[in-house]
Amino acid sequence: MLNRHARGFFTALFSPLARWFLKVGVSPDTVTIIGTAGVVVGALVFYPLGQLWWGTLFITAFIFSDVIDGIMARMQNGGGRWGNFLDSTLDRVADGALFAGLAIWFFTGGADHAIAVAAVVCLVLGMVVSYARAKAEALGFEANVGVAERAERLVSVLVVTGFTGLGLPSTVLLVTLGLLALASLITVVQRIVTVHRQSLEDAP
Repeated sequence: MLNRHARGFFTALFSPLARWFLKVGVSPDTVTIIGTAGVVVGALVFYPLGQLWWGTLFITAFIFSDVIDGIMARMQNGGGRWGNFLDSTLDRVADGALFAGLAIWFFTGGADHAIAVAAVVCLVLGMVVSYARAKAEALGFEANVGVAERAERLVSVLVVTGFTGLGLPSTVLLVTLGLLALASLITVVQRIVTVHRQSLEDAP
């Protein structure tokens, strides 16, 4: 969830907590599942009720679990393929819930269909971004390129959504979602082009 510039800082910050969890018998998988559940509750309970600020605070309290479980896995010599699979799969669940919660609110009580549609577009393109990389790697290609990294997408959406709940004009959220959708689309195209280039190099 963190880009390379912030990873070192948060690793140092959360390492003591990660070490304590392991000491008392909490597994990385447990942290992953509880963290995802918290994000889903915040996104699909608070957001559809219009509680954008409190929902964002609730989600933020759980979202760093994605950092902590990674630290715990590395402390256990990598965590294995199962942990990697579970973490990646539940990341998609959390991302989907976040954008779905926004879409539900703005299609209903929020009464701003432009924002709702933008949230749905971000949800769909975000899933395609992840699928493109996973499918490429399953076929033996590399597709770790793109301008829309998960960390930046989540941080920008959460920050703007939270402040929208405090009175920030909803136009700012619309613009943010529009830029995220554009960045995700560019990333999908970049990954398609990258894999296509590799497939041509592999051709006899």
